[in-house]
Amino acid sequence: MVSIRLMRLGAKKRPFYRVIVTDSRRPRESKAKEIIGFYDPLKEPAEIKIDMERANYWLEQGAQASKTVQSLLDKASKSEKPSV
Repeated sequence: MVSIRLMRLGAKKRPFYRVIVTDSRRPRESKAKEIIGFYDPLKEPAEIKIDMERANYWLEQGAQASKTVQSLLDKASKSEKPSV
């Protein structure tokens, strides 16, 4: 099964994450099928940049997003919508 999840990068105590699409049986730091964004929790406010078109494509193909990634997708989609 294909999953959308985070891959940890960055130095010790300085986390930085990529949002990746990969096979769910592979280890966290393994090769990804596609990198669709990133998440930097240390910036104030936390920086989230996700290609929503690609994320929606993979979700339509049956990929399962982790709980954390689902939360990030919700936040990213809300920040993309213009306020009227």
